[in-house]
Amino acid sequence: MDISVFLSQSEFRKSLPENLHAQQLIHHVSFFTGEPEELEGKKLAIIGVKEGRAGLNNHGALNGPDEFRKYFYQLYIHDEPVSIIDLGNIEAGNAISDTYYALNQTCQVLLKKNIIPVIVGGTQDLTYANYLAYEHMEQTVNLVTIDYKLDFGNTDKEITNKSYLNKIVLHKPNYLFNYANIGHQRYMVEPELLTLMSNMYFDVHRLGDVQSSLMKAEPALRNADILSVDLGSIRQGESPGSAFVSPNGFYGEEAAQLCWYAGMSDKLTSFGVYEYNPEFDRDGQSAHLVAQLVWCFMDGVSQRKKDYPVGDYSEYMKFIVPLMQDGHELVFYKSPKTDRWWMDVPYPGGMEMKYERHHLVPCTYDEYQQASHDEVPDRWWKTYQKLV
Repeated sequence: MDISVFLSQSEFRKSLPENLHAQQLIHHVSFFTGEPEELEGKKLAIIGVKEGRAGLNNHGALNGPDEFRKYFYQLYIHDEPVSIIDLGNIEAGNAISDTYYALNQTCQVLLKKNIIPVIVGGTQDLTYANYLAYEHMEQTVNLVTIDYKLDFGNTDKEITNKSYLNKIVLHKPNYLFNYANIGHQRYMVEPELLTLMSNMYFDVHRLGDVQSSLMKAEPALRNADILSVDLGSIRQGESPGSAFVSPNGFYGEEAAQLCWYAGMSDKLTSFGVYEYNPEFDRDGQSAHLVAQLVWCFMDGVSQRKKDYPVGDYSEYMKFIVPLMQDGHELVFYKSPKTDRWWMDVPYPGGMEMKYERHHLVPCTYDEYQQASHDEVPDRWWKTYQKLV
């Protein structure tokens, strides 16, 4: 498919200072002019999406992509950068469904070429269009959001940035294996939604728990195919540029660290930051933060170690933990490259192709220790329930 029909070139470069340093990003990114061969050899593709009509009280988010670029391209590179192409912007279609279709088709082309879409919105309902791009890849996927609440809304109404998760969970055919949210603030979440998450064996990580140790969120990010970041998950003092901001939330450097973890994941194949609205921004503070989040994700991608266990596990350290309570055993693997851990969750015979990507679950050393004390980690149980 010719994706150039969906894209328009950004005019942001007119607002950049002159004589930028040779190591600033503007000199290390190619800009798409419409020829398919320009995509060859690229690792990341930046896509701005100028769509905000489904954003409750945040319609101005459609103007976010170009404001982000003004700051992003002035950042510096230090190590060997990954190959990046900026595709420009997807303009809002006649209907929201037209915008979704354009983003869906663009992401499909990129994923088939093993290029990671880096989507800068626009509002977070665009995550639904990103998810649809995986429908024809013949695999189930894991979605992770960084958000201050859980965006399940009224299923009887049109999709919004606060209800798009319904569309994903209820979509047929269903190719969502797991959903996890990082950073919800419990006083902003309906109790029945937390019950729903538990009943569906999905994962929720409270803001306070994650802030006590960001490494608690790393396994969920390492297991993700798609990461969607709501800028409202960052506290107002750090990032005022969204219609939904709170006195509490992640600090900017914490959000940057989470994006770096995501970039480091060999499994993650698409990334988006949403809900930035220049109308609410102060001195470009949020635009600069979005630029830094994308930079940290990009830096994480450049540091990938290719140590996700697939096929032959002989190079990994294997730990077998017997469970005294029922005579079973749990199997863990540790990467000699990064010291990262995985646990092996058994699946029914004959289901190798369906569950090949999901039975080795990223975990922490603490979960290995928990198993050593005859306790089955919660992450193991939830995965097992979905496999059987």
